[in-house]
Amino acid sequence: MTDFGQMAVISIRLAVAMILGGLLGYERERQSKAAGLRTYMLVAIGSALFTIVPFLVDPVNSEMGQIVKGIAAGVGFLGAGAIMKRGEKDVEGITTAAGIWMTAAAGLSVGAGHIWPAVIGVILALAVFSLSRLMTDEE
Repeated sequence: MTDFGQMAVISIRLAVAMILGGLLGYERERQSKAAGLRTYMLVAIGSALFTIVPFLVDPVNSEMGQIVKGIAAGVGFLGAGAIMKRGEKDVEGITTAAGIWMTAAAGLSVGAGHIWPAVIGVILALAVFSLSRLMTDEE
């Protein structure tokens, strides 16, 4: 059984992951992309939870490398579902897939207790989304 302090830390980590995923998802939803607010939030929360639980079960032997591999593979599969090929050279959804992958990384970072790298990563991802939108609007 966890104590109140540990429960508070876990709740804060999951909430921060949800907020960071929500920031990315909101931006994508504003652009009318297939994966939006809910998808990004759920990926971030899920990644954080997959990272937190092994530490609760066995803090010494958490197998973090295996956790990272599992999340990366699972989210890669989810991202692949967002990619669609329309014709010979027209491919859509690659940025969405990369955004989902980035969201999982942020959730994993927050789940492991490293909030600032996740915040900085999400800010940079938002900058990339904005920059790519500016570049395509000018063409």
